[in-house]
Amino acid sequence: MKNAIWTKPIYYLVAFLIASISLYPILLMVMSSFKTNAEIFENPLSWPESLSLETYRTLLDQIPFMTYFFNSVIVSFGAVVLVLITASLASFYIARYRFKWNNFLFLLFLMGMMIPIKLGIVPLFILMNDLHLTNSLWSLILMYTATGIPLSILILTGFFKTMPKELEEAARIDGASDLRILWNVVFPLMRPALGTVMIITFIQSWNDFFFPLIFITEEAKKTIPVGMLSLFGEHSADWGALFAGLTLSSLPMLILFFIASKQFMEGLTAGAIK
Repeated sequence: MKNAIWTKPIYYLVAFLIASISLYPILLMVMSSFKTNAEIFENPLSWPESLSLETYRTLLDQIPFMTYFFNSVIVSFGAVVLVLITASLASFYIARYRFKWNNFLFLLFLMGMMIPIKLGIVPLFILMNDLHLTNSLWSLILMYTATGIPLSILILTGFFKTMPKELEEAARIDGASDLRILWNVVFPLMRPALGTVMIITFIQSWNDFFFPLIFITEEAKKTIPVGMLSLFGEHSADWGALFAGLTLSSLPMLILFFIASKQFMEGLTAGAIK
């Protein structure tokens, strides 16, 4: 008991220090988004002299930020939906049905994690050009879906294998089809794994710079990482507007993280009870 009394405050102190170190860059980014370039260079670690929205107005005047923002939203959510659908179906099949090439098929998906997809950028560009998908958001959605499926299948297949088969067998006795079992029985129990896949896929799609730079050249189709390059001039950059853009672009990731974190807790408790 005495050891627990002394060690518990130490754990809280260590957790507070780690959280402070992790959150400090975010706080610094938000603070800098209210500063002028002069303030950022003179007092980079201080609070802004005034909470003016001038940098945000400058950001919206200099570049079509909201266009970039909505393009990123469409691409990221499109990739998340496709990854969740395809990876869930493939993982359920691999985990629950035994056949001759079961392990080879699983390994084939995992090879997508072992081979860097950027090595095949030339044939990928030729493929997208032949399909008339260059300068289309579909090229990005399909690429992020393809790159997100291997890790998603690894996560979901492992989660499927830990679930008791008796729940599915009981549903089959009641006359439920495989898709109905997957939707009504399995998915409610898989919210922790699905939330993890959702966060990983969304962050990968939202932050990616490489594929939009290759496949998108039209200004109206650019996403945030590529579009914000316009804020960098030949000899200088508008750092206040840049930090304002970074602050706005980080909001969807923070919101999605809090939503998915809630799903983690609900999935761990409510799923088994039901």
